[in-house]
Amino acid sequence: MAKQEKRTELKVSAIENGTVIDHIPPQSVFQVINILGLNKVSNQIMVGTNLDSHKHGKKGIIKVSKKYFESEEINKIALVAPTATLIVIKDYTVVYKAKVEIPERIRKIVKCINPNCITNAENIPTNFTVVEKEDELRLHCNYCEKYTKKENIRFI
Repeated sequence: MAKQEKRTELKVSAIENGTVIDHIPPQSVFQVINILGLNKVSNQIMVGTNLDSHKHGKKGIIKVSKKYFESEEINKIALVAPTATLIVIKDYTVVYKAKVEIPERIRKIVKCINPNCITNAENIPTNFTVVEKEDELRLHCNYCEKYTKKENIRFI
């Protein structure tokens, strides 16, 4: 009888065209799926969470076939998974790789926490300045002056 080798790694097929979101904090993987609406697409999607990572201890990864993200979607990823890396694949080749960055301003993608803010009462796009990035993410509404902490962020 032949001796079988133990497999210590899970092999996941490469994607021909699409985007890989790597280095997602494990607790944020399903939030990224929801905010990007990936639960509603018919594209092939591979998800891994609590995977070993040399950099972060544990990480999550999402591979989305035939999908490239717009800047507003990338900003959403940055707000909930600031350690994430975006990798664009074309014809099985990496054509772009970069760590997501939280921008200085957030427009149209986050709801103001203040129910009395004009953006909640009228059809005016939200506009926030990012006040804190490193320690405790906070957004400052440019209309009503209220601050929104990371845990209170609600996407539009």
